[in-house]
Amino acid sequence: MTDDDFDVGGRLRALRAQAGLSQRGLAEKAGVPHAQISIIEQNKSSPSVSTLRKILGGLGVSMSDFFDNDRLEYQAGPFFEANGLIDLTSRIRSPGYLSLRQVGDAKAYDLQILHEVYGPGADTGEVLLQHASSEGGIVIEGEIEVTVGHLVRVLRAGESYLFDSRTPHRFRNVSSATAVVISACTPPYL
Repeated sequence: MTDDDFDVGGRLRALRAQAGLSQRGLAEKAGVPHAQISIIEQNKSSPSVSTLRKILGGLGVSMSDFFDNDRLEYQAGPFFEANGLIDLTSRIRSPGYLSLRQVGDAKAYDLQILHEVYGPGADTGEVLLQHASSEGGIVIEGEIEVTVGHLVRVLRAGESYLFDSRTPHRFRNVSSATAVVISACTPPYL
C-alpha cells in the first residue's frame, strides 16, 4: 500500500476495536457525532485535522502514531535532513494543500516542532483545536489567519503568535499564496 492508498477509515476502525469501543462509545469520548465516526470509517468523508485530532484524542493516540504505526524508530538527531521530517498530514484530504511535518521524536523531548505549509484555502477545520499545551510560531512566508478564542488576526511573514492551547484555535490560509509557519508546542499534541 502506498502513502496515497492509506486507509484512514480502516486504521481508525482497527484502533477503535483494539480499544474495545463501539462507534458510539468513541464518539462520546471524543465529543463528536456518532455518525461522523461511521462516515470516516467507511471512507465516505475525510476528516479535517481538527476533527481527526479530536477523535484520536478519544483513543489516546497521536496523529504521528496513527499514520506511522509501523515506524518503530525515529531518526536519532540531533540534526535532521529536510527529507527526514515526519509527515503528519499528507494522508488527510482538506480544502487546499496542508502539510504538517515534525522534527524527530516529539514525545521523547516533550516538545513538538513543526514545519507547516498552508496552500491557498487550507484550513485546520471549522472545529477549533483545543489541547492542554502551549504553542507558538513564526510566519516565514505568506500570511495565515490565526483564531485564538474570540481573537482573529492575519499574520504576515515575520509576525508570530504564542498562546495557551487550551483556548480554542484555528489556522487557515485566506490568501491566494502559500503560507509557511515554523511552530513549537509543548507538550506535543499531534
